[in-house]
Amino acid sequence: MPRMTPSEALVETFVAEGVTEVFGIVGSAFMDALDLFPAAGIRFISVAHEQAAAHAADGLARVTGRPQVCIAQNGPGAANFVSAVTAAYWAHSPVVAVTPETGTMGIGTGGFQELDQMPMFAAQTKYQVRVNRPERMAELARRAFYMAKAEMGPTQLDIPRDYFYGDIETEVYPSGDVSRGAGSEAELARAAELLGTAKFPVILAGGGVVWAGGVAETKNLAEYLGAPVANSYLHNDSFPWGHDLSVGPIGYCGSQAAMRILSRADVVLALGCRLGPFGTLPQYDLNYWPEAATIIQVDADAKVLGLSRRVDLPVCADAREFAVRLLAVLKDKKPSPSPGQDRLSQVKEEKEAWRTELDSWALAPSKLMHPRAFLSALAAAVPPGAIVTTDVGNTCSMCNAYFGSTGPGEFLGPLSWGNCGISYGLALGAKLGRPAAPVFAVQGDGAWGISGLSEVMTAVREQIPVIAVVFNNNQWGAEKKNQIDYYDHRFVGANLANPDFAKLAEVMGAQGFRVEKADQVKDAVEAALASGRPAVIDAVIDGAAEVLAEPFRRDALQPPRRLLDKYKHLNAT
Repeated sequence: MPRMTPSEALVETFVAEGVTEVFGIVGSAFMDALDLFPAAGIRFISVAHEQAAAHAADGLARVTGRPQVCIAQNGPGAANFVSAVTAAYWAHSPVVAVTPETGTMGIGTGGFQELDQMPMFAAQTKYQVRVNRPERMAELARRAFYMAKAEMGPTQLDIPRDYFYGDIETEVYPSGDVSRGAGSEAELARAAELLGTAKFPVILAGGGVVWAGGVAETKNLAEYLGAPVANSYLHNDSFPWGHDLSVGPIGYCGSQAAMRILSRADVVLALGCRLGPFGTLPQYDLNYWPEAATIIQVDADAKVLGLSRRVDLPVCADAREFAVRLLAVLKDKKPSPSPGQDRLSQVKEEKEAWRTELDSWALAPSKLMHPRAFLSALAAAVPPGAIVTTDVGNTCSMCNAYFGSTGPGEFLGPLSWGNCGISYGLALGAKLGRPAAPVFAVQGDGAWGISGLSEVMTAVREQIPVIAVVFNNNQWGAEKKNQIDYYDHRFVGANLANPDFAKLAEVMGAQGFRVEKADQVKDAVEAALASGRPAVIDAVIDGAAEVLAEPFRRDALQPPRRLLDKYKHLNAT
């Protein structure tokens, strides 16, 4: 076996796995490996905060479908990964988080920047391993990449900092590919029977469709069945919105058309979908989940089958391979089932009604630019094929109803982790993965302050032309809405006082655009695209419109009760 240092073994493993970018902040703990990156053809993207590094690796993984790497200094740097790695966990993103740690002779002594880094990643990684001998560096690094693919999620490779040094003999080769199959013939036959005889079948396309590369196959299946297709929560790229059978996304601030159509289903095919509880909550006062329907759930992770919803036919399978094989079984059984003009008419009617309602909301009177008027104009200005990344919060979540996709990897959201500050990091990684695609990172002003604002310096320095769109309403809107609904407009900690974000962007070397009217949006987007540089669109919107917004967590709050005399005047019930 060839002789090399452990640092060389790690870097050569990255190369074998096709890694061309690594995100992080320079640190002494891994500097010996970092020194090799340029010669190995690996670009080190230095960010402002480690959270953005893990988000960027997540974004790059989502648009490429391959494992990507983030790395941090031991102790505080690794701790800063935790929230972003959790976001990757719920997105099923194969992120390999490399966490150098205290040297082996110092573990347990309470030395500088010492922290036991394994427990804090235990619940939000699919696999974690600590390198226990320098000779095993390549072996265990390769295992981390394989398990990221096999378990469909982030892994942790923990490396004592003294194990980067030495002289070892080792082999370097890529990890194996993973295939999951289409399910059993009995399961396929039963699914074909249920869907082939259904009066109103509906397909719920989840993130597993995107990860499997199965959007086209899902379209073929839907067309054969004449089945409407809804996107699962924040997986707006799992089925193209322009298709006649597309009804849009369910879940918070999603499409009422999708929810009304889904409520009529007698058979639901949840394809590549874990049926997460938050993503199926009632919305717009619609309790739309069809409790009496027969549910077929297909997911590559057997652990999520039937976990949060009653399921009649659970199938552990790859979403794409299942769709291909199911279509073949359906065609063998009988000619294409006719969806009937009535079903197609209902889809068209609901989509038109929803569009009319959205348009009417955009015309609501407001002192400043109404957020829905802005979103309507922004959605019209964003070119087809662009990638949109979103954050969490009321205005940002409204994007769920406005931004679809023409293909997979074009809509990236925080999903059920819902952490603030995810959008800009995702966008950095997505832009590196698809440099020809315009990339828009949309977020509220609170989330922008957490991560996006400081990472503009990263985009400028690294020449990554992401376009940030900031909803500037001087408030934490989702929480302010809770204080409106439950706490009689008593605002504690919800108000912000923002600077001019466009001017700040220019100071940092980016393009800056301030938009105060909906008719200015198109020009700002076109100018940002034409610049070819990082840009920030500061959208000044009406915070008072939050009064009319959908409550963010209708399930999470109760009317307040006050028992102590000094508080009884506050909403006593």
